[in-house]
Amino acid sequence: MHYSENATTPTGNPVRTAIVPLVLIVSLFFFWGAAASLNDILIKQFKKAFELSDLQAGLVQSAFYLGYFLFAMPAAMFMRRYSYKAAVVLGLLLFAAGTFLFYPAAEIHAYGVFLLALFVIASGLAFLETSANSLVTVLGPAEGAARRLNLAQAFNPLGAMIGVMIGSHFIFSGIEYGAQDLAAMAPAAREAYFAAESAAVQMPYLAIGVVVLLWAVLVAGTKFPATRDKGVEHKASSGAQLKELLRNRNFVFAVVAQLFYVGAQVGVWSYLIRYFQDAVPGTPERVAASFLTASLALFMCGRFVGSLLLRKVSPTRLLGAFALVDLLLCIIAIALPGMIGLYALVGVSIFMSVMFPTIFVLGLSGLDDDHRKLGSSMLVMAIVGGALLPALMGAVSDVAGIHWAIAVPALSFIVILAYALRTARLMR
Repeated sequence: MHYSENATTPTGNPVRTAIVPLVLIVSLFFFWGAAASLNDILIKQFKKAFELSDLQAGLVQSAFYLGYFLFAMPAAMFMRRYSYKAAVVLGLLLFAAGTFLFYPAAEIHAYGVFLLALFVIASGLAFLETSANSLVTVLGPAEGAARRLNLAQAFNPLGAMIGVMIGSHFIFSGIEYGAQDLAAMAPAAREAYFAAESAAVQMPYLAIGVVVLLWAVLVAGTKFPATRDKGVEHKASSGAQLKELLRNRNFVFAVVAQLFYVGAQVGVWSYLIRYFQDAVPGTPERVAASFLTASLALFMCGRFVGSLLLRKVSPTRLLGAFALVDLLLCIIAIALPGMIGLYALVGVSIFMSVMFPTIFVLGLSGLDDDHRKLGSSMLVMAIVGGALLPALMGAVSDVAGIHWAIAVPALSFIVILAYALRTARLMR
């Protein structure tokens, strides 16, 4: 199933055949990291451009997550019928199409069209994540799959940081008016301000779309090694394969663990600024945001360190150890809501770094090509945890305070620890 560097190919050079596709696919992790992080910029920008409530601005994330959730399974069906490569190309085309929709959305100043554009972008990213995560695991020897995926995933937070920088520099105008200022403006001036803030997103997203479209051309023109199992017939229906997967307890537990992981990651980062400002009243938003940037940087470093550790430490042991450390850090953040708790919460990002790719690889371990494609889509669908658990954290915060909301990611790390321990027993 896995493409081996020792295998012979028609070209006679299997290493060269594998490296180029791997570079192209690893780059995708950077792209969707940047796209996702730009949502945080858009929430703020659209609040200015359309005078939105927090709930209305939050629909940015809702549209995004909905696209991921609804298109992960179709992506798997598409891969099964065609190929990983075809799914990547289609995902990039949908990604580009969504970015190009930003231009007419700004021209007509329609928030609904922006949400549609984000939905289209996310549908493309669902194809990319479903295919790329799985493809990285098979573009090389099976024993190095977890290490390769961790290394590839390290480019995701790098993309996230670049996305925030792009948004801050090229989208934010630095001009903000309060409700009283807007009320005092002449109608024409007010509409001109809204139109200018709306138009600020056009050129950055057009540029992103052009780059993504060019990348689709590169992928389409690159020869990928065959990944289908030799000598195996794949005649089972998708329904039959789904039933088989649902009977696989390790795989089902992996999906559950992935849901809790994504929820914990989004929750910790979503409420970090809130936690800081609650712990240290009067802290400016930009100062608090710098700690979020630091978390992303530590997360990226953790990915690279994790990929090195996986050379000597088994994936289950590393996953379990990191989950335990994060659980302890969350307990500190709950018990000591102040600077100590803040530093603990920032530190959580280091040890979250290896979780998504490691759970992904462990969940797909032992599956054939068709089951892997379907299974990868279900693991990507687990990203819906990013919409569910932060909402639960908000509910807990409203009742008991923001520091008690950290109990939700703490619970998530308990689930991940349990998954790591169970999988370790099965692999003995």
